Parts: sequence; C-alpha cells; structure tokens
Amino acid sequence: MTGGPPVRVILASHSPRRRELLSLVGIPHEVRPADIDETYLAGESPRAHAERLARAKAAKLSDPDAVVIGSDTIVVVDGEVLGKPQDEADAARMLRRLSGRTHTVVTAVAIAWRDRMESGVEEVEVTFHPLTDVAIRSYIATREPMDKAGAYGIQGYGATLVQRVNGDYFAVMGLPLQRLVRLLERLGILYAFGPLRLPK
Repeated sequence: MTGGPPVRVILASHSPRRRELLSLVGIPHEVRPADIDETYLAGESPRAHAERLARAKAAKLSDPDAVVIGSDTIVVVDGEVLGKPQDEADAARMLRRLSGRTHTVVTAVAIAWRDRMESGVEEVEVTFHPLTDVAIRSYIATREPMDKAGAYGIQGYGATLVQRVNGDYFAVMGLPLQRLVRLLERLGILYAFGPLRLPK
C-alpha cells in the first residue's frame, strides 16, 4: 500500500463512460450527478464553456470529506457545437456533418478537494471515415448516438466510424485520465494504481 488513508471520490456525472473509466483505473467512487445550467454565456468559447461547466459540477457537489470530479465534453465542427441530438433526424444531420472530416472534441475535467479546485482541458482531433446514408441509418438504429454529444460514442459501435484520433482517446470517451491524475497531484492526492490516498 502506498500513501496514507484512502479518500472518498464522488463523480458528479451520470455518464456510464466516465464511471467505466474510473473503474478501469481502479478508483472506487460514488455517482452523484450535478444538475447545473448548461447555457452558453455570450461570447464564450467551447473550451471556456466546457471548463466552466466542469468546475460548476464539481463545486455544486463539493464535500469536505471527498474528492469531487466534474467533467464536460463538447464536439465542435466548423465552429459549431454539436450537442446531444434531439431526435433521429438531428443525429443524422450531425453524422453527415462529421462524415469524412476532422472535428474537435473538447473535454474539461475539474476536481474539488476541501477549499481548493484544479481544472484543465483536453482538445482532441477526431477524423471520421466517409459515411454512407445506409451506414448512418444503421448506426442510428442501434440507439447509441441518441444520448451523446456529436451523435456518436467512440467506445461502442461508433468506434467503426473513426479513422484517426490525434490526442487523448479517453478524453473523447469523456474523461482524460492522464490529466485527471496530474490535477490530483496538484491537490496533493496520490493515485497509486488504485484508490486515491492522502500522503502519509
């Protein structure tokens, strides 16, 4: 065992992908989604928006006895932010926009610990294969696109749509793990390939 006593972790998100990623690296956690206003501010860039929301989520569930992790992911193409599709037609529109092109996935992560907060942003370029109308319809029929920004999930069927990822793959999934560990280090919290711990 490395370090001192373990630290409780709260994930301020209902995203199954973020839960999976924390479990993947052995970090036990509680899930408590944070309900916040996600409206864009006038003149706000996608990067600033994602980081502000991640920080707001972490702050909303701030707990003096726990590390609280907030995160937000945005898909941007041609300066347009693609949120979660409203319906199948909207999902098809988004997927046609992404077909055969490179877009940017912006994922912010924020960590609240006692009276401190650290945050950061990863920007990743993702290139899609050209998609036929049949492929788009078939993918939408899986229902996978319907609850995801940009109408795709890279960790599921959507992996077959992606030609290339330039950057942190896990940020595209929704939680940049290497940045998460660096932010924890800034807060004096140890990740030793398992539960988070305080220094001895």
